[in-house]
Amino acid sequence: MRTLAAILTLACLLPMSGQAAEYKQLVADKSSIHFGYKQMGVAMNGRFTRFSAELAVDPAQPAKARARIEIDLASIDTGSAEADQEVAGKLWFNTRTYPRASFVAHSIKPVGANRYEVAGTLSIKGRSAEIVAPASFSSQGALGAFDGSFSFKRSDFAIGEGPWAAFDAVANDIQVKFHLVTQAGK
Repeated sequence: MRTLAAILTLACLLPMSGQAAEYKQLVADKSSIHFGYKQMGVAMNGRFTRFSAELAVDPAQPAKARARIEIDLASIDTGSAEADQEVAGKLWFNTRTYPRASFVAHSIKPVGANRYEVAGTLSIKGRSAEIVAPASFSSQGALGAFDGSFSFKRSDFAIGEGPWAAFDAVANDIQVKFHLVTQAGK
């Protein structure tokens, strides 16, 4: 039985052995953070145009990985300048008081070939919650891409207060998709 466990462990690590590089630098112009939600039952999408990341991720050694992502909440792009201004206001993101959201990973576990489970703390508007995001990794030359998604409840972070606290106009569930392109570094 120990031999079988050793073989399975080795088999899981083999696909990663050719990727023994640490990815540290975010390539912002090739990366994206998108979100989706429902408004009056209609699917809506948006993105954030400014974010940064402090990374140290070696896919061959995920237990040693570190990741911190910060999002400039005022960089929201809903596709409508009027909506962008509204959600930056006090009842939504309140960007004057809370200009940034962050995600800090505290655990990155391999769950298959180039697939990971990233657990960490999401902080928005002074509130924090633990989330788990399934993610995948792919590399091409010196670039690596981490793709994943997760969902959260906007009510957990007081996003949409006062008349917007009800979920009849804007749903409570928010989906986030990320595509982080990184440069291998020393």
